[in-house]
Amino acid sequence: MLQGKKILLGVTGSIAAYKSLILLRLLIKSGAEVKVVMTPAATDFVTALSFSTLSKNKVYQHLFEEETWANHVLLGLWADVMLVSPASANTISKMAHGSCDNLLLAVYLSASCPVLIAPAMDEDMWKHPSTQNNITTLKEFGNTIIPPNVGELASGLSGEGRLAEPEEIMEFIEKMVSKKKKELNGKKALVTAGPTYESLDPVRFIGNHSSGKMGIALAEELHKRGAEVTLILGPSALIPVAAINTIRVMSAGEMYDAAINDIKQYDFIIMAAAVADYTPIKKSEQKIKKSGKDLSLELVKTKDILLKAGELKTTKQVLVGFALETDNEHVNAMEKLKRKNADYIVLNSLNDDGAGSGHSTNEITIFDKKGTVHSFNLKSKEEVAIDIINIITSHE
Repeated sequence: MLQGKKILLGVTGSIAAYKSLILLRLLIKSGAEVKVVMTPAATDFVTALSFSTLSKNKVYQHLFEEETWANHVLLGLWADVMLVSPASANTISKMAHGSCDNLLLAVYLSASCPVLIAPAMDEDMWKHPSTQNNITTLKEFGNTIIPPNVGELASGLSGEGRLAEPEEIMEFIEKMVSKKKKELNGKKALVTAGPTYESLDPVRFIGNHSSGKMGIALAEELHKRGAEVTLILGPSALIPVAAINTIRVMSAGEMYDAAINDIKQYDFIIMAAAVADYTPIKKSEQKIKKSGKDLSLELVKTKDILLKAGELKTTKQVLVGFALETDNEHVNAMEKLKRKNADYIVLNSLNDDGAGSGHSTNEITIFDKKGTVHSFNLKSKEEVAIDIINIITSHE
């Protein structure tokens, strides 16, 4: 089942770490190639030598060893699946909050593959609100949590928090590998994401609240399915996985030029960016000083990227646009679908709690040219990306 698959096993400081040796043997027997990353605390419970002997690979423990740097980015790109087992409460907290004080965390933050997390801790720690909040956050990031079992714990008590058995963890890995689709091998995809900033002067701009999270999630899902992805990203603090060709832009004009250039080479074109509709006619080269008079701005329309893409698109391309609406949502979305010659329009309504810019979740409705409407409940943006890609890859 796992023949030829590359599994990156992360081991943290827990009495349950011994089970990872059993799990490693099962992975090797199933035909997987396994590399192991250990936290410093993990070596208090099991030795690196044991993992190295069983895996027949070097065990990674430190970001720096003598004069050598462990390339955590390459480790994250190497794996088909990353598994953290056991995952202690401490490591789960650090993963949820983006801490990076050891090699395992650096690899996790760089990983472009699916991540499985198998928690192990005492019941009170597992059920503590902070731990449960961290688990929720990790799920929202798109990670898969392997639920702990109920049974005897290291404290001598019995309860929830016991690491899942190696055989159970194997089932999750096998299911993850079988679900990991590569149906887009050989396909090219273009995604726009984030806001645009339209300069007024050297320090001020007209912008919006888009973070780029939805577009980045779409780009990463396309990449996971085997597509060669180009992401045109406006001014966003988020960083996509390194394997995605990312072009950074600032203004609507820059995004237009980057998107329309060679647009006919792409099989999928997804315009998820929140592009400014207007830009100042005049941009002051000096900071505009506050005076006693009101300031009037004269704006001109920006070039319509989605409209131009619709004009240039061939019958072999799939074009997807987004519509963020506050009223007459369905009517406006359908009108935009027709006017822009798109194949799909993804509707976000600002009337839906937790949807749109500035949230880690989204609630969407997808309209297609045939008049079919696909409605979805509120989900993490990573899960929304999966729904969107599922729909558009079934395009006929």
